[in-house]
Amino acid sequence: MKKMLERLNDMRYRKYRIEEIEVATDFFAESYKIGEGGYGPVYKCNLDHTPVAVKVLRPGAAHGRTQFQQEVEVLSRIRHPNMVLLLGACPEYGCLVYEYMANGSLEDRLFRKGNTPVLSWRLRFRIAAEITTSLTFLHQTKPEPLVHRDLKPANILLDSHYVSKISDVGLARLVPQDVADNKTQCQMIATAGTFSYIDPEYQQTGVLGVKSDIYSLGIVLLQLITAKPPMGVTHHIDQAIESGNFSDVLDPVVTDWPVEEALCLAKLAMQCAEMKRKDRPDLATVVLPELTKLRNFAEENTNDPK
Repeated sequence: MKKMLERLNDMRYRKYRIEEIEVATDFFAESYKIGEGGYGPVYKCNLDHTPVAVKVLRPGAAHGRTQFQQEVEVLSRIRHPNMVLLLGACPEYGCLVYEYMANGSLEDRLFRKGNTPVLSWRLRFRIAAEITTSLTFLHQTKPEPLVHRDLKPANILLDSHYVSKISDVGLARLVPQDVADNKTQCQMIATAGTFSYIDPEYQQTGVLGVKSDIYSLGIVLLQLITAKPPMGVTHHIDQAIESGNFSDVLDPVVTDWPVEEALCLAKLAMQCAEMKRKDRPDLATVVLPELTKLRNFAEENTNDPK
């Protein structure tokens, strides 16, 4: 029994040799590169006859092989259907191997990069619930909650069936605190986009908490229904609700919005994006139940001829 458990444990986290990854990516050739994250470049290749995404942490990020390995083992045990699965790693070179997500990022699909199909309101309601489910799961991990720190549409990936999964989960654990903090600070200064998702209270105090993720979630939810850039989206929605023109801010490429339900989602998102942490709702007891209702509404209206 003990041996069987040990075997199962080994199966959770596969250690790759750098040579395997070099061969699979043709020595990290530009043609295999599919993206560039805050922590480093991402390559698509095949390992063990499976399409995977390889994230290479920048030099200095993978601090200490043993600690890196311990953290990867922790992260490879955190499994949820709405989190991108960490398949393995090459600790010596700071490489992480993830399942490949065929439909790319929510950001690219929402803004229809490459003229991709419109995401229906039903799909958007489902994605809202899926993201919140996985965030709730993260915040309930023991002994300490895991705070994502960098939730945004670029870090929400879609599989071949458009099931949404949060990526970069726990990546802040793999880098030294000062590197992780510098990354956040650099992004805040360098790109207004990422700046817009960061909890204002975290910006002011440097104190991170689960309610920091709730702020980011609020901005993501508002983008889901408007497809507007993050900067100033709360102001746009607030004005539209106030003036009774809410339907004007909904993403116009969707022609059959259920306006009443979309307004419920908008109001909930605005609560999540409150400036002060204490004013933001609890994820498990308030946000998730509301979004589950909206997902159920979407499922019940799947064949609605509207």
